[in-house]
Amino acid sequence: MDESAQDRIVEMVHSRFTVAETIRSTYAIEFRIEDADYSERFADLARELDGGVYVSRLVRQEGGIYVIVQKFASNKPGKILSSPWTPRILFGVVCIFVAVDGYYRTIFANQLAYVGDPLQMAVLYTLALLGILGVHEAGHLAAARVHRLKTTWPFFIPGLPILGIPTFGAFIRSSGLTINRSILFDVAIAGPVAGAIVAVTVAVAGAWSAPFLDTQTTDMLRNQNILFDFQLGQPLLLYGALEVFGKNSGGTVVLTPVLWASWIGFLITFLNLLPAWQLDGGHMARTMMRARTHQYATFASMAVLVLLNYWVMALLILVLSMRNPSATPLDDVTPLPRNRKRAYIGVVVLAILCAPLPAWLLP
Repeated sequence: MDESAQDRIVEMVHSRFTVAETIRSTYAIEFRIEDADYSERFADLARELDGGVYVSRLVRQEGGIYVIVQKFASNKPGKILSSPWTPRILFGVVCIFVAVDGYYRTIFANQLAYVGDPLQMAVLYTLALLGILGVHEAGHLAAARVHRLKTTWPFFIPGLPILGIPTFGAFIRSSGLTINRSILFDVAIAGPVAGAIVAVTVAVAGAWSAPFLDTQTTDMLRNQNILFDFQLGQPLLLYGALEVFGKNSGGTVVLTPVLWASWIGFLITFLNLLPAWQLDGGHMARTMMRARTHQYATFASMAVLVLLNYWVMALLILVLSMRNPSATPLDDVTPLPRNRKRAYIGVVVLAILCAPLPAWLLP
């Protein structure tokens, strides 16, 4: 760090804080501050440095609260991720995968009971599923925009149409650093909550329109090996939607593409709300936990997935968390406000309602 840069940084920090001690080194400058109301002042400093070659951090060390400014070695994304065409191409691929998945699922469902024209249902299924995922990502983008956090457009992840799930959701990359716990929490919670609202709407529509097979027809189709029990678990929210229309007992509801879209939406919401790794729920949990405690929460989340028979996802989180365990805001000192801690109780409840529960746990 050259002398002129040091002088400029010293001036920026002194203009915002009451500095008790300044420690200069080759790569960083540490300022021990005496201010009690440091949170907003630090956020202002961090935003001014954002996008440059220096980054500030607020830490609690022996002796007090320190503002540390040092050179920022950013991990620039490769050419593929940085290309503006990548998210567009991925979105197009996912749209095709979802439409193909919806087309063939309609053909299969029509063998049990007519649910609609395969082409029309493919379009409806695509709108329903990508509506859930799109609103989820829009929630993240809106919260990031409110907090002036720079992000990329969503990168949709193609899945396995027909054989499994046609998309594994989406993610956005932050091109700036998260300043404090409140911002990290707000951006994390906005996506799952927004997506869950749409998923509930799709579930109600799907429950209302899905054909219902009586007991005699169900037994006959099972004996012919045409109908099989659903083994992937059922969210309480989807169970409730079916209960409203009296489709939980006395027969079997046909899993239409619209119902399947809501199930995928609930599953992705549940996974994202787990207090693990760098999932949305992991970000929220990290705002209330130390790094070590958050690591234990990640292990607990993997145990829950194993109990629900989602071994692959548990192993994926284990591998990814070993490389990059959690997000850390620049200000890791200022505690999360109480209103957001209360909101996290709602997050836990929503996760339970979206969890794919085995049949023996349902009412």
